[in-house]
Amino acid sequence: MAKKPSVVLGVTASIAIYKSCELIRRLQDEGCAVYVIMTKEAQEFIRPIVFGGLTGNKVYSGLFEGPDIWDTGHISLAQLADLIVIAPATANIIAKIACGICDDLLTCVVCATKAPVLIAPAMNENMFKNKITQGNISKLKSLGYKFVEPQKGRLACGKIGLGCLAEVETIIKEVKKIL
Repeated sequence: MAKKPSVVLGVTASIAIYKSCELIRRLQDEGCAVYVIMTKEAQEFIRPIVFGGLTGNKVYSGLFEGPDIWDTGHISLAQLADLIVIAPATANIIAKIACGICDDLLTCVVCATKAPVLIAPAMNENMFKNKITQGNISKLKSLGYKFVEPQKGRLACGKIGLGCLAEVETIIKEVKKIL
């Protein structure tokens, strides 16, 4: 029997985080094993136990499991991944990756992996269209990172604009192209 593709799903602090639950199910429907990394800020929106229950796997968040435990989990996860998907991806995580900042588990895994990385931005339209954000996206695209563009819809501020996380099926189509 063929090995299931391993997808490491990076989840960041966005109101669109609820779509990550459906994304996990759809990735599993496509035969993928899913391992979730949550940023600390993402845990303000949803508890890790939700993703653990959906994936059946440990949910990762910190670089260190405790003060007395030495672990290179970021390397293990980087090597495990056949694909890394970051959905939703905030302007902050995109900027950190573009600048090579490795100050949390997700950015360390992205820096250490040889797997393709697919990024699905979700943020306010002004943040998405900001020249700095667009420059970071252009830089990452030039380095081979793949993107699923956000869509127009109701933003967290209540206005209609560009910046909503792409539909799950759109993300799945891109995953299938890569895998």
